[in-house]
Amino acid sequence: MNTALFVLGAYLIGSISFAVVVSKLFRLDDPRSYGSKNPGATNVLRTGNKKAAILTLLGDGAKGFVAVFLAKVFGPDLGLNETGIALVAIAVFLGHLYPVFFRFIGGKGVATALGILLAIDWRLGLATLATWLIVAYAFRYSSLSALVAAVFAPFFYVLMFEIDAIALSIAIMSILLLFRHQKNIANLLAGKETRIGSKKK
Repeated sequence: MNTALFVLGAYLIGSISFAVVVSKLFRLDDPRSYGSKNPGATNVLRTGNKKAAILTLLGDGAKGFVAVFLAKVFGPDLGLNETGIALVAIAVFLGHLYPVFFRFIGGKGVATALGILLAIDWRLGLATLATWLIVAYAFRYSSLSALVAAVFAPFFYVLMFEIDAIALSIAIMSILLLFRHQKNIANLLAGKETRIGSKKK
């Protein structure tokens, strides 16, 4: 029962779309109505409002971190084992992708995934973030950076620890992230992908 409550709570936390909330606070257009139509920090940045984009990034990352961190700190005393923590990680990620508060239309999960990885282990999070930054700096494509980081994240975990339930959860999140970037992959191959910092048309 406690595991189910943690998982449900994580999903509801993940369902808070900070791109939409922050855009309303800043009186910006709904991020689902322009650019990539993705409610995420990169799309919010297309408005030219860097503060809104940063707050969106921090909010989406924080919800992933908070859900897993709480599960790790308080879960064991309530019967939550390693598999339970892995389920919490997947639940908060799915909440971001398919938020119950926003008709199940969510973002692609990059910032939330990073928050989850940082909560699992700060070294894992930093290694994945470094991968994202290196690719972003070199190519200026947020989607390409996310794709490369998603592929490397499970390998980083296995190299640092072992193959276990959490490794499986990270692999599942990576697959989901790749799936959510199908259009971006097509645009990259066609040379039509928007670069970081491009404003909305």
